[in-house]
Amino acid sequence: MIDVSPKNITLRYARAQGRLYASPETIQRVKNGQVPKGDVLQVARAAGISAAKRTAEWLVFCHPIPLDWVEVSVEPEAESLLVQAEVKAIWRTGVEMEALTAASAALLNAYDMLKPIDQQLRIGEIELVEKRGGKSDFAQRPDRPIRAGVLVVSTSTAQGTRTDRSGPVVRQFLEDRGVQVVQQAVVPDQTEAIVQHLEDWADRQKLDLIFTSGGTGLGPYDLTPEATRQVIDREVPGIAEAIRRYGKERTPYAMLSREVAGLRGQCLIINLPGSSKGALESLQALFPGLLHAFHVMAGGGH
Repeated sequence: MIDVSPKNITLRYARAQGRLYASPETIQRVKNGQVPKGDVLQVARAAGISAAKRTAEWLVFCHPIPLDWVEVSVEPEAESLLVQAEVKAIWRTGVEMEALTAASAALLNAYDMLKPIDQQLRIGEIELVEKRGGKSDFAQRPDRPIRAGVLVVSTSTAQGTRTDRSGPVVRQFLEDRGVQVVQQAVVPDQTEAIVQHLEDWADRQKLDLIFTSGGTGLGPYDLTPEATRQVIDREVPGIAEAIRRYGKERTPYAMLSREVAGLRGQCLIINLPGSSKGALESLQALFPGLLHAFHVMAGGGH
């Protein structure tokens, strides 16, 4: 199975459909409730709903998903039964296979119930009609290149006694998503040094986005949030909330982190943890939705 644990939990939706072709006489018997095995429409609907909830039991690489809603409709047409299946879940991966499974199971059950009275049955056109949710729905490329800076806050790294691991991780993550990292530096855990770099990059270098890494904990020299608050004009609390929520799902220690995020003019400044793992997970929590901020700041709507 593919590891979906880094993905964000979002509302997922899928709709699939298919047809069971039969003679007009068979369709009429279905509508009149004259099929020996029972009510085809209701049994097929129930079979589809039940199958959606058990998709992972027979699709080898499909993740078990806690479904929030399944609906299956079976509509008689002139020479076919149209089956439509809709599925919703708030989860890390999509529900396309659940919708396709529901439609397939409903069609198979209808086929089984009708085969004694119609030898020309045919199942066809099973297809995914629509899907929503997941990062593809929120992957918005800005209208212009986003210029970013990465500021590592660590006295030991600044002194050369510790290797910078988080900076390269942050840089690579951003560049993989089309963000141009034009500034990268390491400063000691000193308020003045942090403020100086943030102000220079935001005001004189005109960067769009700055990530700091380090100095967000409870230690006596963890001063990055305080320095950031001196610089920003408007706080954006939802960004830090998203980081901590995502982190808390992976370690209880995330509640001890004090990241701050906010705007200085048109520059978005975001604190990340100092560990490479914590920094990466925080970025995973924010992207791709974070890039929508630049669309909004440019006057676009939500």
